Amino acid sequence: MVKSKSKNRSNVIWGFFSSVKLIIVLLIILAIVSILGTLVPQEEGAAEFARRLNPAMLRIFTSLDLFDMYHSIWFRVLIGCLAMNLIICSLDRFPATWKRFIARPEPDRTKPFDHLPPQQSFLAQGTPEETVNKVNKLLQSRYKQIREKEVGANRFFYGEKGSYSHFGVYLVHLSVLLILVGSLVGSFFGFDAYVNILEGEQIDTVMLRKTMKPLKLEFTVRCDKFTVNFYENGAPKEYRSDLSFLVKGKEVAKESLLVNHPVEFMGITFYQASYGSAPGKTVRVKVSRNTARPTVTDMRVESGESIVLPGGEGKFKVIDVRGDIMKMGPAALISVQPNQGKPVDFWVFKQGEMARKMLPGPMLKSPKFDPSAFKPYTFFLDGLETKYYTGLQVNRDPGVSIVWIGCFFMIAGLFVTFFLSHKRIWVHLLKTDQGMKISAAGTANKNPVGLQRELEHLTNDLKGLFQGSSNR
Repeated sequence: MVKSKSKNRSNVIWGFFSSVKLIIVLLIILAIVSILGTLVPQEEGAAEFARRLNPAMLRIFTSLDLFDMYHSIWFRVLIGCLAMNLIICSLDRFPATWKRFIARPEPDRTKPFDHLPPQQSFLAQGTPEETVNKVNKLLQSRYKQIREKEVGANRFFYGEKGSYSHFGVYLVHLSVLLILVGSLVGSFFGFDAYVNILEGEQIDTVMLRKTMKPLKLEFTVRCDKFTVNFYENGAPKEYRSDLSFLVKGKEVAKESLLVNHPVEFMGITFYQASYGSAPGKTVRVKVSRNTARPTVTDMRVESGESIVLPGGEGKFKVIDVRGDIMKMGPAALISVQPNQGKPVDFWVFKQGEMARKMLPGPMLKSPKFDPSAFKPYTFFLDGLETKYYTGLQVNRDPGVSIVWIGCFFMIAGLFVTFFLSHKRIWVHLLKTDQGMKISAAGTANKNPVGLQRELEHLTNDLKGLFQGSSNR
């Protein structure tokens, strides 16, 4: 009794997934989801759209993963159901297709010759043996599975071509499955990240867009040079990154990256996404020593480099630089290490007067924002060296090759399905007093016009064997 219930349940599941109606419903749902994915910005483009939603709608969109629907669980389940539907539909109908493929009708069938058009029959002169040999040789050169049978004064031949056209639809099914598998492989094992690289610097870590977590690469990327050209109105015309790829510290490849011209290395694709400028490592400062004989010293300081103070009271170094801190312009964080005592750290702004006006009272009193925090010195920021950085989109999709294979199979399957047909050809030879009457007939699983053309060509070629020419 338990086995019967299990069998019934299995039959219900099989019947559900073998339904053609189900695949139509799934394709309609996928089409609606694709439209929704076009209307609702995905991933990094969703922030601005999300701000316009009220809290209730935002919770719904977030809970349904509508801002990243192509990586959501429900979308993967939908793809899985479509794949299951295709597999079971194919398995359910394959036995009947295989039966048609291996079926070999008898050569002496007379039904194909019923109501045969007059132009598909003619009389040939010659001995029966000579006629049979000529017909057999022509059919052997053109068709497969040639079978011959003699019945009294009748001689029958059977041949066929295009029997594999029955499997065209399965090639299409396989192609769709490969495309679905490729999309799932990319969804599970790929990533979408970004990184900014200063000109002349290198990185080996990128930032994942979805989780905002760092991901370490198996190699290092260096931006050797970044160039940008502008139109007369100031809009960027073209920007280009010259990249070097290093493995274990050894340079193994050099590539030039432009917009719409991505670069691939070790299965990871880099796209030119943006650019900008950022402070470099060189800082120009003035150091004023307020003593009986005041001095002002201009210096170019590399970030992190220790410099002896003009009076020898200790050393200082730049430990941080910002292109625009709290909208008060460029700033540098100075750390002074006296010969004796603890280090003194403070910010120095290029636009000092504006910064003092914008800083609240408690911060003005703090030594952290006092350029004269270490007596008898006052520091001034003259400027920061700025460098371009290149903004790269970094993608890895291991399913791309599978999708391309699926596309190839789809083209092949569509060609086989729509342009090839299974043609079965019969040739009947009948010995008469006037000579050998030869007739050609056939059937096809599709494309009746193509079958008729095939029979016309065959009849003309058969006539040519006995008349010395082909009447095509």
